[in-house]
Amino acid sequence: MLNCNWEETMFTRRRMLTTALAATVALGALGTSPAILMAQDAEKTVKVGLIAPMSGPWARQGDLMLKGARLAIKDVNDAGGIKSLGGAKLELVEVDTGDTAEKAKNAAQRMVSQYPDLVAVTGAWLSSFTLSVSEVTERAELPMLTLSYSDQITSRGFKYIFQLPPTGVIQAQTAMPALMKVAETAGAKPMTTGIISDNTASSTSFAKPIREGALKELGIELKFDQTFTPPLADATALVQQARSHRPNFLIMLGTAVPDDKLLLEKVNEFNLGGGRMPIISSGAHMGAPELLKNVGAELLEGVMTVVGNWGAKGQEEIIQRFKEETGEPWMTQDSISAYGDIQLMAYALEQAKEADKRKVAEALRSVDLEGSDGPAAFYPGSGIKFDEAGHNTRANLIIVQWQAGEPVPIYPPESALAEPIWPSGG
Repeated sequence: MLNCNWEETMFTRRRMLTTALAATVALGALGTSPAILMAQDAEKTVKVGLIAPMSGPWARQGDLMLKGARLAIKDVNDAGGIKSLGGAKLELVEVDTGDTAEKAKNAAQRMVSQYPDLVAVTGAWLSSFTLSVSEVTERAELPMLTLSYSDQITSRGFKYIFQLPPTGVIQAQTAMPALMKVAETAGAKPMTTGIISDNTASSTSFAKPIREGALKELGIELKFDQTFTPPLADATALVQQARSHRPNFLIMLGTAVPDDKLLLEKVNEFNLGGGRMPIISSGAHMGAPELLKNVGAELLEGVMTVVGNWGAKGQEEIIQRFKEETGEPWMTQDSISAYGDIQLMAYALEQAKEADKRKVAEALRSVDLEGSDGPAAFYPGSGIKFDEAGHNTRANLIIVQWQAGEPVPIYPPESALAEPIWPSGG
């Protein structure tokens, strides 16, 4: 009886193995069909990442980046995915840096450990965070795209970092003469200024050439120079310098909306705002919708900020879709840059023809786009081409100004959606 059961069992197993083998052969034959292969590939996903502050004082900037990145993921996938990979879809990995450089570095380490199949990442918004995160991504040979401004980012000999906007130094060198032309057009001739700046890497990079001779070349005297560590608790002592010296314009370099709010409110309290003292800043935080809600259009009117990107002329279609999809009132640098970075990753994947991070990095190094070709349409400048350090040599800046309750591009002319004004009293 036992022997009979054993024989039946062996017979059943042989029959199952034979059936399985036949099925495998059949599937192998079917797998040679292009239609089947395409269907299988279409089910594949390629992971790309966004690492940005999604908690803490810079969380709103991370939120805006996330919205831009998600829209780009949707657009790439709706357009058929990565065609050179058989229509593979992009999948976004979202990572919170937290609110310190150390937390950002730890988050990056978790990211590369938990997602070894990431092919590229964009982030980390604040230059100080980007410097920490990129140390991790460099060791992992993971290509990182960034909108951060610090010159240090692409001066370390890294091979896997790609900086899209002009560096802080280049922005300051380019922006100051342009801003003085804005003043001259309005009939003003500013002769004095003062600096209030936080000590983050991006602000430091922007202020460096201003402090080291740019103002002198323009015939402008620096009356005071104040530095603070964010988050700011009280702006009284800082703005008191502006009240005492009454410069023709104020260079105000923060990086967080709460700090901007405190500074602008104190400027108003000391009767320096409302168009009486032109204010020049750097970074997209100065154009955040929350600033309008918390400060009001009157105090913001005429305030200018220098940015590496912004929703501008020629991008009206994507700006409108972004508004409809997200409910945001406009498309800031954070959103348009994250959108463009995902599109650039998709472009690199198409060229690499392989979901491999090193191949994607090679494709990025070979990018040579002019004008508004492909993903270059989402960045200001004459296209995208990276030098050996990983900096986009064709980048340009944008100057945005608050006018009638909205931050609009006013420079360069090819990106401008409004004529620039120089607030009275400057």
